[in-house]
Amino acid sequence: MEEKRLKRRIVLVPVPAQGHVTPIMQLGKALYSKGFSITVIQTQYNRVSSSKEFSDFHFLTIPGSLTESDLKNLGPLQFLMKLNQICEASFKNCLGQLLQEQGDHDEIACVVYDEYMYFSAAAPKEFQLPSVVFSTTNATAFVCRSVLAKVNADNFLIDMKDPEVQDKLFPGLHPLRYKDLPTTAFGPLESMIKVYSEVVNTRTASAVIINSASCLESSSLARLQRELQVRVYPIGPLHIAASAPSSLLEEDRSCIEWLNKQKPRSVIYISLGSLALMETKDMLEMARGLSNSKQPFLWVIRPGSIPASEWTESLPEEFGKLVSERGYIVKWAPQMEVLRHPAVGGFWSHCGWNSTLESIGEGVPMICRPFTGDQKVNARYLERVWRIGVQLEGELEKETVERAVKRLIGDEEGAEMRKRVIDLKEKLEASARSGGSSFSSLENFVNSLKTNNFRKQCPVQSQKCIRRDSSL
Repeated sequence: MEEKRLKRRIVLVPVPAQGHVTPIMQLGKALYSKGFSITVIQTQYNRVSSSKEFSDFHFLTIPGSLTESDLKNLGPLQFLMKLNQICEASFKNCLGQLLQEQGDHDEIACVVYDEYMYFSAAAPKEFQLPSVVFSTTNATAFVCRSVLAKVNADNFLIDMKDPEVQDKLFPGLHPLRYKDLPTTAFGPLESMIKVYSEVVNTRTASAVIINSASCLESSSLARLQRELQVRVYPIGPLHIAASAPSSLLEEDRSCIEWLNKQKPRSVIYISLGSLALMETKDMLEMARGLSNSKQPFLWVIRPGSIPASEWTESLPEEFGKLVSERGYIVKWAPQMEVLRHPAVGGFWSHCGWNSTLESIGEGVPMICRPFTGDQKVNARYLERVWRIGVQLEGELEKETVERAVKRLIGDEEGAEMRKRVIDLKEKLEASARSGGSSFSSLENFVNSLKTNNFRKQCPVQSQKCIRRDSSL
C-alpha cells in the first residue's frame, strides 16, 4: 500500500474585515501551493465561504464570537478590542481540538494570525506551536504603530488638536507629518494607542510576515528588522504571488461591459473601500467636480456608506443628473479586473494597502482621499515618495476635484506619474518572480517551516498536544 504523503497544516486567523481577509487568503493560497494544507479559523461575523476558490481549505468558526449587530453597536475599534477580550479561551479550545484530531499526515506546522487578532498568541504558546504575526499593512505603517504605541496619549492628543502642529513633520518618520500618522476615525485616541501597543507586541511569535516589497519601502523594512526581535519576511504583493478572490460583498460585473465602451485611459475609477463613510455634501462636490472634468467615471457607492441611508436614495435629484451623463454607479466592483482594464486611467481611492498595491500592480496612478489609519500613511507615500498620486486634503470642493482629475488624466504631470507607476509595477512583478526579493523571502519562510526552525525557537511548554515533528 502506498504510504500517505506527509502534508503539514498551517492555521490562519484573519480579522473579519475585507481589507484583512483578502491578503490572508492570498497568503493561504501561496502556502497551499508550497505543499501545506490550510485551516482558517474565523469569527461568526464576516465568515469567508468555502467557495470553489478555497475548496481545499478547512474552515472552522470560533464559537461565541461577535456578530454584525455587535459591530453596529460598538463601532469598529471597540468591536476589535472586545473580540480580543472574549475569543482567547474559545480559540484555545478550537486549536486544542485540532491538535487532538490531527494525524501524522497533517500536523500543525504554524499558526499565522493577523496582527489585530492578538488573542491568537496565547494558544500556540501553550501548545508549543510556532506562531507568526501577519501584517496586512506595509512596513512604514507598522513602524508608525510602534512609535504611537509609546507616546503619551494626553500630550499627543494636545498636539493633534493644534493646527500648526498638524502640518509639521513627525520626528524620525520623514516625510510623514503629524496628520499623516495612522490615527483612527473609529474611536478615541487612548483606545487606539492601547490597541497599537498590543498589535506591535510580537510576544512569542517566531516571525512577522509583511505584505510588502523591498522596492517600495526598503528603509522601513530595514528599520523593522533592526527593532523587532524576530525575523521579518516581506513577501508582497500577495495578489501577484497568489491571486485569491475573497470578496465579502457581491460584485457587480455589469461595469466591465460599460468600461468596454470607453476610450483607453479615460475613466476615473472611484472606490473608497469597505468601511469609509461619505457625507451627502461631499458626494455632491465629488459629482460636480467629476462632471466638470468631462471624464467618464466608474463609481463604487457601497450600501451603508452614506449615513442614515441604505444606498443613494437620500441623495438629492441633482446627484442623479450629474452622474447620468458620464458616470456609472455600482454597489461593489471586481476591482482587480477594473484596474487592469485598458479604459481605466486613474483610481480615486481611500488608499487602503490592498488597493494601493493593486493600483501600482496594474500601473494606474491615483487620486488619494484617505479616511483612517494607515490609509493616511499610504497617501503621503503615494504623493511624496513614489510620486504616483495626487492627494486631496481638507474640505472637498468641486474645483479641487476637477483639477485633480485633469492633473491625473490630461496633464503632462499625469503622464509622468503614469511612467513612474509603470516602472514600479515592473519592479513589483520582478520581486514576485523567481529570484526576486519577495519570492526569495517567501521561500525562506517556507524553508524555515519545513526544517522546523520555528519550532526550535518555541519556549518549552506542556507536551500534551504535541506529536513528533514531521517534514513536508
